[in-house]
Amino acid sequence: MKPNEFHALDVDVARARIVLSLLAMLTLYVDPTTTGGLFHLTTVALVTLLCHLTYSVSFYFALRIGFAIRNLQAVSIALDLLFATMVAFLTEGQTSPAYIFFVFAILAVGVRASLKATIAITLSSVLLYLLVIAFADRLNSQYVMRAVYLAIAGYLIGFFGQQRALFELRIRELETRAERHSIARSLHDGYVQALAGVNLRLETCRELLARERPEQALRELTELQRGVAREYDEVRVYIRSLAGVEGDVSRETLKDSSDPRLDLNANFTGRVSTGEHLLQIVLEGLRNVRRHAMASLVSIELQTVQGAIHIIIEDDGIGFTDSDDPPWVIASRVAELGGEIVLAQNGAARLEITMPNS
Repeated sequence: MKPNEFHALDVDVARARIVLSLLAMLTLYVDPTTTGGLFHLTTVALVTLLCHLTYSVSFYFALRIGFAIRNLQAVSIALDLLFATMVAFLTEGQTSPAYIFFVFAILAVGVRASLKATIAITLSSVLLYLLVIAFADRLNSQYVMRAVYLAIAGYLIGFFGQQRALFELRIRELETRAERHSIARSLHDGYVQALAGVNLRLETCRELLARERPEQALRELTELQRGVAREYDEVRVYIRSLAGVEGDVSRETLKDSSDPRLDLNANFTGRVSTGEHLLQIVLEGLRNVRRHAMASLVSIELQTVQGAIHIIIEDDGIGFTDSDDPPWVIASRVAELGGEIVLAQNGAARLEITMPNS
């Protein structure tokens, strides 16, 4: 999966980090075995936990607004380990919450990364924990076993995380196979049979023309055209249902009743793959105008300015309503290229598209 696909999960992890910070502060405050005693926190421990809370809240809001997500993940891993080490140094030898901080650092990586990365963070946690034991005068070798238990916990977290990812992948494969089977059956039983019927009727028209009966052939072609138009509407509705897009029935029944004039102004320099998407966007825009807009003129502006692609598709037809969404075919291609689309709601049909020219 791509990094940005983990965004919602990262926000949940950040929210859990805030809860961890608050609970750790509360438990240390009421723990009678800590150096501060019951209902008391030492100044150093309080400052450390307040810094962790500040870090947790800051990262949560940074993720919510989408600020430098990729960089934040690497920094958050380092800070999680740093605060876990600091808490261990301050509280180990008592009923220390440091173990939970280390486990959280491992979990934060294990829920979104591979077993190899989880093991790497686990080993880092164990090493930091051992350094705390080595440099803390009040600790002795008996605490080494806590590092061993931490290593075992980290391995189990990574192992089960990997198995969960493999299981989800298998489930998606089975779902995809079932969906493909359902689509193939629908195409075969419906639209393929309709095409076979079209072929037979065309053969009938050839026979009528061969027998010099053009009137009957014309009637047959007229009926065939209506049938093809109906099947075309049904195919469009079916495709929209596959894409999870609700179709406008009143507009789906409109036919190509007009052939508006086109004013095209294009200037593009970039990759062929990007150019293919642009041509498909423009083509879909023209098809929508002919089918839905009842316009007499459509203008298209396509320009590249400072590494960005700007497209404006506008016509003088019936326009969009307040409830209309951008055409889903165009919107999906724009989203795939990381662009944005704005739908004008001023009585005219106007699409403004901005995309990076990558």
